[in-house]
Amino acid sequence: MPMSEIVAATADIATNNQKQDATADARLAAIVDSSFDAIISKDLTSIITSWNLAAERMFGYTAEEAVGQSILMLIPDHLKSEETEIISRVRSGQRVASYETTRRRKDGALISVSLTVSPIRNANGEIVGASKIARDISSAKESERRIRLLMREVNHRVKNQFAVILSMVRETSRRSSDPQEFEELIRARIMALSRSHDLLVTSEWAGASLFDLIQEHLKPFGREEQILLSGPVLTLQSNAVQNLGMAFHELGTNSSKYGALGSEDGKVEITWTIGSSDQGSGTQGSGTQDLGAKDLGAKELGASDLGTKSVGASDGRDFQLLWTETSMPRPEREESARKGFGTVVLQRVAPQSLGGSAQLERSPGRLSWRLSAPLASIIVPQAGVEADDGAAQGFGI
Repeated sequence: MPMSEIVAATADIATNNQKQDATADARLAAIVDSSFDAIISKDLTSIITSWNLAAERMFGYTAEEAVGQSILMLIPDHLKSEETEIISRVRSGQRVASYETTRRRKDGALISVSLTVSPIRNANGEIVGASKIARDISSAKESERRIRLLMREVNHRVKNQFAVILSMVRETSRRSSDPQEFEELIRARIMALSRSHDLLVTSEWAGASLFDLIQEHLKPFGREEQILLSGPVLTLQSNAVQNLGMAFHELGTNSSKYGALGSEDGKVEITWTIGSSDQGSGTQGSGTQDLGAKDLGAKELGASDLGTKSVGASDGRDFQLLWTETSMPRPEREESARKGFGTVVLQRVAPQSLGGSAQLERSPGRLSWRLSAPLASIIVPQAGVEADDGAAQGFGI
């Protein structure tokens, strides 16, 4: 083959190789620029030599601002020793496997990242720098934090539930002489706690609607057409959910056995309002009839485990709830006089746990329970949102 042809062939091969290299470089550059992860290269003195679009989004610096600067501008002061270790390992040819750390954005905010660092070699195989791939894991870390928080909350509430159940067992046993009756009462009360618990789990312990709470606790007794609910839409705090749930269960149980929900002609009306504190927090005692309970303090029933606390009406407003039931008067059953656990819940445990007070009144064919408590101890606070007294009415559950 003539020398001219050999030279021409060699030139063609060189040209093709250059085109292939250029195509590969362009493809690699496109991959780097389109990556969702920050891809940064630096030399062995920690000076940034390349900076992709994801790095701009993640750290806030443009490529013009970052290239030529030290990578230390991204590292918080207490973590700067990491860079010394990374450069040392890169110089020895080691790849730094993914690890989690913290970096600083241009605006000073700290973000959690997962970093992978690999050596960069030149055409002669010499290590001349390092490439870093950073992935923003802030959302994942926040999810982990929330999970840990929820687990601690669940752990606290499980222990709390155990304490409440032990209190229920103790107080119910004092008032039950028949083992079968004792078993039925305990089972019903634990199921009532479970219903409140289910509502809280559904909302990730963020609270529950008062309407939903009443509905869940009165549903087992039936007679929905005899029940009237009226009041504003409210989201209750978890402590209020548990304590009011216990109260509604005891009221519903008593009503189904001796009151309105035990007869065709009975009627239950539950209303709740929000008013100023001077509208009257009812006090225990005067005009109040005990349904047969011993005069036990809330602490004896485990109220401290139910979240008892002194809560002031910080915004000067009170939550007021009234349960009223009416039915045809019936002769008192002898056994009703000794079942007083529900009375202790209604007069002591629930109101004291919410920092309020309650009145329980009974007369032939009529029973009423009035609860007054600081609004701050009842509802989930929402910035800039005022509870609407006339927001909604529910008729029948």
